Amino acid sequence: MSKIQKKIIALAAVFALSFGIMPVSNAMHIMEGYLPGGYCIAWGALCVPFVIAGFLSIKKRLAEHRNLITLLAMSGAFIFVISSLKIPSVSGSCSHMTGTGLGAILFGPSAVSILGLIVLLFQAILLAHGGLTTIGANTFSMAIAGPFVSYGIYRVCQKANVNRKVSVFLAAALGDLITYCVTAGQMALAHNADTTVGGALVKFLAVFAPTQIPLAVIEGILTVVIVMGLESYAKPELKAAGFLKEAK
Repeated sequence: MSKIQKKIIALAAVFALSFGIMPVSNAMHIMEGYLPGGYCIAWGALCVPFVIAGFLSIKKRLAEHRNLITLLAMSGAFIFVISSLKIPSVSGSCSHMTGTGLGAILFGPSAVSILGLIVLLFQAILLAHGGLTTIGANTFSMAIAGPFVSYGIYRVCQKANVNRKVSVFLAAALGDLITYCVTAGQMALAHNADTTVGGALVKFLAVFAPTQIPLAVIEGILTVVIVMGLESYAKPELKAAGFLKEAK
């Protein structure tokens, strides 16, 4: 491992720690106990095949290119840090960036299901951000739906010869927005006693939009900056991941 890589890892660790010791707020993904038990079990079961596929994907990738473990760890740290910056939005939830677009672009969406699940567990246990009963719902929205959309958008943009930076921006920003569309849908399904599911969905989306749209734009920009930094200091890892080859 080079000195530059060690400095990047140290900087990421300090950055993550600085947010990890911040006072806990009441804002969360979908908080503990906010979904009925049946919904919690259903969303958890739905995540199982994706998590298994993610584990196998990471195992295969690291077996082929052991040097990617540093880049994979940094992708997970990025998700942890950026998704810890939260703004209260709807009672029982919040608006925040996700950071999953970067990992989806570099390692594929399946791998991010594992990274996202680990992050959500740490946040639920250590920061009271999210919950253990709602871990399935939060995993599906942030670590499965969002990353798959990000990966799909990036691949489509690359096939259409869209500028690489624009492709990364669109993938990260739209993946973030899809995460919150799914979260709004999950909450609408569980809490629509006074209206229809469609009506509840519109209300949740309307409350999320003022904070989530600008956050999605910011996440897109941050992800582009991170990729530019990796292109300067981690070219061997990006080549091993296939990113630079695809970019050409």
